[in-house]
Amino acid sequence: MSAEEQVQLEDFGSIFSLEGKVAVVTGGSRGLGLHAASGLLQAGCSKVYITSRKAQACDEAVAALNALPNKRPGAVAISVPADNSRMDELDRLVAEVRRTTDRVDILFANAGATWGEKFDTHPESAFAKVMDLNVKGVFYLVQKFTPLLTSHATRDSPSRIIITGSVAGIGIGALGENATFSYSASKAAVIHLAKNLAVELGPRHILTNAIAPGFYPSRMASGLIEKRGGIKALEEFSPNLRLGRPEDIAGLVVFLASRASGHINGAVIVSDGGAVLKGRL
Repeated sequence: MSAEEQVQLEDFGSIFSLEGKVAVVTGGSRGLGLHAASGLLQAGCSKVYITSRKAQACDEAVAALNALPNKRPGAVAISVPADNSRMDELDRLVAEVRRTTDRVDILFANAGATWGEKFDTHPESAFAKVMDLNVKGVFYLVQKFTPLLTSHATRDSPSRIIITGSVAGIGIGALGENATFSYSASKAAVIHLAKNLAVELGPRHILTNAIAPGFYPSRMASGLIEKRGGIKALEEFSPNLRLGRPEDIAGLVVFLASRASGHINGAVIVSDGGAVLKGRL
């Protein structure tokens, strides 16, 4: 093959475009999910369904997303509140999405919960709640959305599943008085689940990958950030001297949803500036 032939890349100018794609974002009413939803809309998605447990939070997120000035003409965010830890609610979520689309191209399984408690008193009810949402809920979310994910998928245009893990599922999470045993175990489990789903669903033209964020300032992370010494201490600990920003997570999710990631399946991408490589603060 000549050099002239080798420099020809098919439609490279739009390789990150999500023009016309349909996305569902769980845990999409705030934090990482809302950052990612904004990125998906601005990258060209025609519909982005926002779901989380609280209806008011979903409605507020959708109103903010629909006010974005640079989304494609006619693009819309849609609120579908649901409790992702309950099977009947997942069934209702899928049914609600089906009312306005016959396809889902991108499923961002981002809903999650945590619990901080020392080892000796860590309650069984909290452990079960975290595992039900963070692991079992993800599996059945994927299972129930698979018919919509496969409806328009092809080998050369596969659908995408993106699962939110955590660096706590790769390294060691919080210990001590506010230990997150259930959260850390759940994130390790869901990362491994993503790898199993990648092999199971790849032949059905669905690519599955996981992301493992480190500290991103958010309401969910704020308490733990303070217990680790605050934002400044965590920034100084990180090799790139900062914490995550909204554009970091949005860009990563858009990349994994786009043609640019068309040969990535079963991967786990850490987004923490390299902090997990240094161990615990």
